[in-house]
Amino acid sequence: MDTFFKHIDSPLGQMTITANANALLSVWFETHTIPSLHHAILKPDHAILLQCEEQLAEYFSGDRKQFSVPLSLEGTQFQERVWQTLTTILYGQTWHYQQLANAIDNPNACRAVGSANGKNTLSVIVPCHRVITKNGNLGGYAGGEPYQATVTRIRKTI
Repeated sequence: MDTFFKHIDSPLGQMTITANANALLSVWFETHTIPSLHHAILKPDHAILLQCEEQLAEYFSGDRKQFSVPLSLEGTQFQERVWQTLTTILYGQTWHYQQLANAIDNPNACRAVGSANGKNTLSVIVPCHRVITKNGNLGGYAGGEPYQATVTRIRKTI
């Protein structure tokens, strides 16, 4: 199945989004190590990419609290369970890693939950930024060091 991509601007810098014919595959910050796009097709008018771009713009402007773009979660069964659970954290809420582990009925999996959280390929859409350490700090935000201050400032609303 073909993969399509486009680059978009956001308050967090340029992002690269990818999709197939049916669903959004990834949302990457420019600081991420993006898997090769060598076989991907640049398609700025792709319907799912346009939907994602519009919803991200609405989200960053404060007009959207949930996303409805179709998603493709591709990882291990454990990772997919963590990512699906991340989507239940409401706008404006934060959880700590222990709460996330408890939510998947695996209270001893804090580190594994943290690892899965960090491997989320759908940044912002699947809100890994809403998971923090028990002391209230970000636990190695996947957007990278330059974005930590920005995310810390706005995480209460995104």
